[in-house]
Amino acid sequence: MCGIVGYIGSQQATPIILGGLQKLEYRGYDSAGICTIADGASQIKRSEGKLANLERLLNAEPITGTVGIGHTRWATHGRPSETNAHPHPAGPVVVVHNGIIENYLQLKEDLRGKGHTFKSETDTEVISHLVEERFRESGSFEQGVRSALLQLRGAYAVCILCEKEPGTLIAAKLGSPMVVGLGEGEYFVASDIPAILAHTRTMLFLEDGEMVVFRNGTVTHTTIDGVPVERAPRHIDWSPLMAEKGGYRHFMLKEIFEQPRAVRDTLAGQLLEEEGDALLADMKLADAELAEISRICIVACGTSWHAGLVGKFFIEEHCRIPTEVDIASEFRYRQPVIDNRTLMILVSQSGETADTLAALREGKARGARNVAICNVVDSSIAREANGVIYTHAGPEIGVASTKAFVTQLVALYLFTIRLGRAIGAIDKAKGQAMIASLMHVPILLEKALELNSLVEKIAHQYMNATDFLYLARGINYPIALEGALKLKEISYIHAEGYPAGEMKHGPIALIDEHVPVVILAPRNASYEKTVSNMEEVIARRGKVIAICSSGDEEIRGKSEATLEVLTEGDDMAPLLLSVPLQLLAYHIAVLKGTDVDQPRNLAKSVTVE
Repeated sequence: MCGIVGYIGSQQATPIILGGLQKLEYRGYDSAGICTIADGASQIKRSEGKLANLERLLNAEPITGTVGIGHTRWATHGRPSETNAHPHPAGPVVVVHNGIIENYLQLKEDLRGKGHTFKSETDTEVISHLVEERFRESGSFEQGVRSALLQLRGAYAVCILCEKEPGTLIAAKLGSPMVVGLGEGEYFVASDIPAILAHTRTMLFLEDGEMVVFRNGTVTHTTIDGVPVERAPRHIDWSPLMAEKGGYRHFMLKEIFEQPRAVRDTLAGQLLEEEGDALLADMKLADAELAEISRICIVACGTSWHAGLVGKFFIEEHCRIPTEVDIASEFRYRQPVIDNRTLMILVSQSGETADTLAALREGKARGARNVAICNVVDSSIAREANGVIYTHAGPEIGVASTKAFVTQLVALYLFTIRLGRAIGAIDKAKGQAMIASLMHVPILLEKALELNSLVEKIAHQYMNATDFLYLARGINYPIALEGALKLKEISYIHAEGYPAGEMKHGPIALIDEHVPVVILAPRNASYEKTVSNMEEVIARRGKVIAICSSGDEEIRGKSEATLEVLTEGDDMAPLLLSVPLQLLAYHIAVLKGTDVDQPRNLAKSVTVE
């Protein structure tokens, strides 16, 4: 997630904006920039890398002014560079932006036809030029912004300045967060509370489709199409650390609750709904190349390996191409059988995982094609892979991966659609249906998150157990593995996941009245067999915690604790069933008093073998 800070008042803007951006460094970024207006002229300074680079530049070449905007960028369109860093100017207009503009290519083409010249690879620069065009047509900066924003499709939080109106700052949002701080004769804008908490605790939270205009010491709050909005500000009494975590107790819980947004961001700009296809332009594999693939090898570690196991079900079910899933640390030591008709998919949240990077290089040496799925733009794996699918989960601070995992599943499903359409295994109608299912996921994730208080109560019941078993069948079996891993990672309770049908081949010996057994039992083709496995656990006095489809009275009547989830077909069940398992691990860990965000012996990115 990028960071935005804006200021208008009587103080010098630069130190306020820089201080705010520093408070947002925890969000992650790859470049930074700032713009102020003084004497009717904009002054822009930008740099690649950390804020320290920008500070050195400003120390050498100071800028002044009592109105300004700043930005830390997490690259989406275009590599990290000074040219792609925000703010982006066009004529008298300067813009900073969080989010993704889905129709930027079409807008860019139209603007080029009107004589506009673009300097960056970003979607954001289109906003600057579009506002400039509409400003020129209307003669009004405010009306130009309104008209331009109504043309954008996608998600944005924007702060906009104009040299022609140096005493005006405009901010608006749609799908990306934006908070306004109200001071004494001065105003602050930011993408998150920590950036402005040192200056004011009176805040106004913009809702989607709203805009604020700060002009000559006043603020006007309307919808983007001009309808007045009246909303009382809130007083924020968070500590700075609480603010950094968005008011959540831990980063992990914050990141669990960010999953609907993370999925939306990963889908943004990738869905070709009418064609029943996915764009995935950065994957850089043409249809003819995809048609030559005879085998797929997914390589990953830990949680990403579990995502790969789900991806195997997606690909083989819909594309009918043999797919295997390798643990990266083992891959290059077993003389893998791969050639130029093999596609390797490397899955890594950080893009720096040493074993996965080594597997990528081994595959390239043997002639395999490859594509990376990762969350960090321009990371080592992203740079070395032939193509990439970015997950856009935003920085994940908690060591135990949550939102990165769910967005990896989304990326693998998008890949499945793209592959299937390319080779003819998925027709247009089926592709449209698959996309429709994906588009429902953010809302269904929000519904699943409503289980939080119930999961917390269940955690109290089982927090003292020393062993857990997790059971599931088919496409949900990897989610049982992931649920067990989450519990092990952060609570230090021994837990194991198994395919439910394997229980009779050994694990059943572990079951007694002291062992909670988490069973994933959504209504699907394996439902009856899973229920039969549940009966076997109950017969041995195991304590069943069931996660099932909403309204399943049969499961409710058999289990000791039940969590019901709205599911969207078999394919989307793994994404939705993950949420209660993440919450269960989190609440048990909190009750046991462990360090949830930094569990012992673990690192966020494993960069050594």
